[in-house]
Amino acid sequence: MSDGHEHNGHEHVPSRQRRRFPGISSRTYEHPADRSALVALRKLSGFDTVFKALSGLLPERSLRLLFLSDSVRVSDQQFAHLNVMLRDACYILDLEKVPPMYVNQDPQPNAMCIGLDEPIIVVTTGLVELLDEEEMRAVVGHEVGHALSGHSVYRTILLFLTSLAVRVAWIPLGNLAIMAIVTGLREWFRKSELSADRAGLLVGQDLQASMRGLMKIAGGNHLHEMNVDAFLAQAEEYEAGGDLRDSVLKILNVLPRSHPFTTVRAAELKKWAESRDYQRIMDGHYPRRDEDKDTSVRDSWRESANHYSTHVKGSKDPLMKLVTDLAGGAGDLGDRVRRGFGGFTNASPKPPQGPQTGPSDSSGDDRPPRDDS
Repeated sequence: MSDGHEHNGHEHVPSRQRRRFPGISSRTYEHPADRSALVALRKLSGFDTVFKALSGLLPERSLRLLFLSDSVRVSDQQFAHLNVMLRDACYILDLEKVPPMYVNQDPQPNAMCIGLDEPIIVVTTGLVELLDEEEMRAVVGHEVGHALSGHSVYRTILLFLTSLAVRVAWIPLGNLAIMAIVTGLREWFRKSELSADRAGLLVGQDLQASMRGLMKIAGGNHLHEMNVDAFLAQAEEYEAGGDLRDSVLKILNVLPRSHPFTTVRAAELKKWAESRDYQRIMDGHYPRRDEDKDTSVRDSWRESANHYSTHVKGSKDPLMKLVTDLAGGAGDLGDRVRRGFGGFTNASPKPPQGPQTGPSDSSGDDRPPRDDS
């Protein structure tokens, strides 16, 4: 547990007793897909050299100067309560160098961790005003988790390439090439957000606060009008509802996003919080940073593949059910697809037994998705 003493220059420790994780490796909380990609990148010969060379092309120095000149830097004198949270988060996750944090005037609730050489954390006024202390603590832990995992490097590149894609949109082939890379980075980054949510929970150690924060990002500051169980039920309905057409629409809706849908994040975090892995971490059994050099790329890829296999088999999504059934040799592809787009709702099609007793349920919410932080 936190002992209340200064460590690595951190003068502040959590305001209530929270477990601390000395020497914790980011592999502890990283989503399998996120972890396997990062391990592979870190093992590449010359990877650091390439990105240091690339840093000369990226407007990182300009970005740092922009925040320094036009935002408020968190310190003991400015947004002191956020400074305490930041130091607490670094203390709990044993991140020795506290990254600078800025508050940026923006009514849209958002936060990010960017930077190639050194990470910087930015939170908007909309987020600070929306969340209470424990909810904000989870967000700060989320961003410190990004810093510990090295996500800020890839996030910066993603922001740069997204901006570049807009500038060269008039060049058909050039734009397509860049967007292909951006799409891949977005897929990785969505998984990295699930990793950072876990880091936020390790810092805040309050699942209900993490759930409330995600609900507020989705529905605003109307907590008395919302319910965690009902919010999680939305995620269940989202995954299982509709037919194959809805499955395709889900994929199309998520492609342009850098973050997973908020209800999905909440459901994923709750599932992890209830897992044996989380309990082992809280009991002090977790990978250490000094063991990272011995990490096997093959083992990480195998773990990632196993995760996806388990996810597909356990998914209630109509498309995932179809994939599972076809992989098991059940049914004819053409027949299954015809049934799917005609109202596919069951894992195994059944022969007609006479007149239908009721209409198939294929209703859904057609409102456009919102890109939350």
